[in-house]
Amino acid sequence: MVHNIFRVMVNRDLRLASRRRIEALLPVGFFVVAASLFPLGVGPESNTLRQIAPGIMWVCALLSAMMSLNSLYASDYADGSLEQMLISKRSLVLIAAAKALAHWLMTGVPLILVAPVLGLLFDMSGPAIATLTLSLLLGTPVLSLLGSVGAALTLGLRNGGVLILLLVLPLCIPVLIFGAAAVAAVDAGLSPRAHLYLLGALLLLTSLGAPVASAAALRISAA
Repeated sequence: MVHNIFRVMVNRDLRLASRRRIEALLPVGFFVVAASLFPLGVGPESNTLRQIAPGIMWVCALLSAMMSLNSLYASDYADGSLEQMLISKRSLVLIAAAKALAHWLMTGVPLILVAPVLGLLFDMSGPAIATLTLSLLLGTPVLSLLGSVGAALTLGLRNGGVLILLLVLPLCIPVLIFGAAAVAAVDAGLSPRAHLYLLGALLLLTSLGAPVASAAALRISAA
């Protein structure tokens, strides 16, 4: 039963997103455009591009993930679906986890797939691109999980998108630091394992805590 509820919620959000394809593609479009502008502005110097690439890629990925957080619960809140979820006997923690997973599938996965192509634009080496992809694979789910907490806390508030940024961005700084540092370590000839392990630990902690916090925030916001 638990597995069915989780699967149904993920499939539901993915189907709804497929009906709003332009809105769903905005984060990856922003990621590509924003990251592509830096080589044009900085210049074609390979060493400079390789040095700034990890930070730029992760900052763009972070901002891209934040773009669609405001609508994570907004449509369900507007049409009354969220109220039905709250009064039902279904686990709200499981629903929050499913919505965070759906958000990651719609935003995080496309960023991971596009990142290697952009890495070539920054003249990154093969190991650095592989580490960047792995760091995004570990880090972007954390962004979606933390973002779901912020979206739940600001549900129904005016200027909720700005409030989400103020709440979530400080919490995402460790992910940004460890993700960029892992790629920088490869470029310096060092092992990125310590940074990747820290990203994995953050993923584990947020996977356990964020759905619970989101469920509690939803009950408060919808009260």
